[in-house]
Amino acid sequence: MKIDSTLLMESEAFVSKLLRENTPPYLGYHNLDHTREVVENAKRIAKHENFTPDETNILLTAAWFHDTGYVKTYSGHEQESIAIATGFLKKKKVDEAIIEVIANCIKATIYTQKPVSKIEKALRDADFMHLGKENYFEYAELIRREWNDAGVRIIKKGEFEEESVQMFHDHMFYTVYGRRELTGIKEKNLEILNASVKKRGEKKKKDKKSSGKRNTYSRGADSMLRLTARTQINLSSIADNKSNILISLNGIIISLGLAALVSRFKQDPAIILPTIIFLIFSLSTIVLAILSTRPNITTGKFTRADIEKKKVNLLFFGNFYNMPLPEYEWAIREMINDDKYLYAAMIKDQYYLGKVLAKKYKLLRWAYNIFMVGIVVSVIAFLLVFLPV
Repeated sequence: MKIDSTLLMESEAFVSKLLRENTPPYLGYHNLDHTREVVENAKRIAKHENFTPDETNILLTAAWFHDTGYVKTYSGHEQESIAIATGFLKKKKVDEAIIEVIANCIKATIYTQKPVSKIEKALRDADFMHLGKENYFEYAELIRREWNDAGVRIIKKGEFEEESVQMFHDHMFYTVYGRRELTGIKEKNLEILNASVKKRGEKKKKDKKSSGKRNTYSRGADSMLRLTARTQINLSSIADNKSNILISLNGIIISLGLAALVSRFKQDPAIILPTIIFLIFSLSTIVLAILSTRPNITTGKFTRADIEKKKVNLLFFGNFYNMPLPEYEWAIREMINDDKYLYAAMIKDQYYLGKVLAKKYKLLRWAYNIFMVGIVVSVIAFLLVFLPV
């Protein structure tokens, strides 16, 4: 059986449903929109290259299936795409020879693979047509973000552009349409890439010249921030120990006091009021001690816009614990590659640690004061009960 227009429509429906329901959220480029665009590119090439209807149907079927493997894996998705296409087409009783042609077309989309037949060349050019489009840089940013989000590679824009320059040099269009209609725009995109890479290289040279002064300052700043952090952590640990002492001590006092005093309420009702006073002060002390050690947890999320605007302090776990590892790793790399951002984060970390420490010691001071007053008032109350007036 050959691939006719009906089977082509069935392929479109199958792939559209598959990608719509199963594409991972981190695929910002290799998704259903990209597949549809490749199909449209393939139609344009087939028309320009005067493909027969049968050749066009084979090309478009391969275009629909060429990235379906992304629903199962990122690396080596082409083999998964071939498996999905083969399984679908065999159910439709398509000739083995045609299935093999489609499989070879999908293999031809591998960048290191050289297309042989004209259908393979057409699909290869349809898949890489974005290199010869005026909005290439929009596609490039989607691919870079996808690599980061998928955890394939954490790569910054500058490094991505440098590798793209090499890729542009290695790449070629295989169809007449690609060479005539796309090469000119591709060369313009390469010029823009070269200019951007050159500009970034000049900036790096300037940064290196001023790095000596910055590094001298950084050593002193590192020592100061390290000492401040150590001091504040030690003070926080001391406060926690004091809180634990108060909690344990009052817990023991309440347990022993209640066991000894409650049993005497019927015999000596006069001790009820001193006991209540004693319990109120002890419980108040425990509550304040617990509040001083109770952690304050934030949402643990941030956006790329927050990182780009340098709003997030990534040194505090409360700002990132709900983020996926690739996103956090990207954000950390952004921060450590920017001295100003890094030191700003360290300064903010010390400031907010100090704020937490101040609140902790304030509550702890209140707890000790209440404990002290409670002991004095309770003792006086019991003395008034037991001593003759």
